[in-house]
Amino acid sequence: MYPPLSLPPNSYNISPSRRGKHKIFIGMAPGVGKTYRMLEEGHQLKQEGIDVVIGVLETHGRKETAVKAEGLEVIPKKANIHKNINLLEMDTEAILTRSPQLVLVDELAHTNIPGSPREKRYQDVELILAAGIDVYSTVNIQHLESLNDLVARITGVVVRERIPDILLDEADAVVVIDVTPETLEERLREGKIYAADKIQQSLENFFQRRNLIALRELALREVADTVEEEANTSISSPQVRNVHERVLVCVSTYPNSIQLLRRGARLANYMNARFYTLFIADPDRFLSKEESLHIDTCEKMCREFAGEFFHVKSYNVPKAIAEVATINHITQIVIGESRQPRWKRFFKRSFTERLLELIGDKHIDLHIIATEK
Repeated sequence: MYPPLSLPPNSYNISPSRRGKHKIFIGMAPGVGKTYRMLEEGHQLKQEGIDVVIGVLETHGRKETAVKAEGLEVIPKKANIHKNINLLEMDTEAILTRSPQLVLVDELAHTNIPGSPREKRYQDVELILAAGIDVYSTVNIQHLESLNDLVARITGVVVRERIPDILLDEADAVVVIDVTPETLEERLREGKIYAADKIQQSLENFFQRRNLIALRELALREVADTVEEEANTSISSPQVRNVHERVLVCVSTYPNSIQLLRRGARLANYMNARFYTLFIADPDRFLSKEESLHIDTCEKMCREFAGEFFHVKSYNVPKAIAEVATINHITQIVIGESRQPRWKRFFKRSFTERLLELIGDKHIDLHIIATEK
């Protein structure tokens, strides 16, 4: 779970009158050219008289990227000691003191070392933006929170470093850096992405052709959805916008609720709909510490997706869902597939059947999502 976007108290002179502009360069995988493009635009703006600095740059040994950075001022990284090892992180405080017009920040999803003032690099970026400094940053599509389960199914890799979707929603510009899978494979074979000893392993795993095709589609679709949402926002009045579709995700104490939340958030995003999450507790049962923490995580994730969380107590779960859906004018309900044993379903109507009966005349669609057991 990622930390909140809210900024910690600090002693810097952050002016609320102007927030910095944020431009994100996003791609389907490492090596597509996000950092190179960011540096290229940094040079162009410097030539136009803009005060540009590099806040942090991760070249990963790529010579072309390192050469492209030459001529731009670099803010030295700050040394931090963790487990008796001297590690370097972006020096956010030095950037704020230097106060340039634009700072270039590589790898937005990076997790800072333990003991750093902020846990995630995107939190550092939020602090810089709040100080009125513009930021250009880079990220790969697989780091987007709502896509985590889908990326894991496509690639077999569970991405640990993630950013909340709201970062893309609130960015002033999102630019997809697109290359064909064939071009990316060629770059990999030429040693332009990883060292020689990692090339074959990468081709056989994350960089398989089918993975690259799917990730490319995700990246292009994500930016297309963002552009479409901006267009709808610009031409629609507040009274007309977002009045039809409303998505409600029903979570439980089962771990698969996290997957349901992500799927529901994607559905809401595609529909440009308001997002809600519901947990129904048995009034006669106390949650264990682990279950309570799980529900807290669901609530935090719901709010990160800009949703509203309901915690209701009821003996009749289908009825409670139908009531919440009716009161909030829900049009789409998302639930997980039933865990009720088949023999029980044979003698008694299933949960899904009872819920469908209750919402049947309310024009509400029901989505039953298959999740990993």
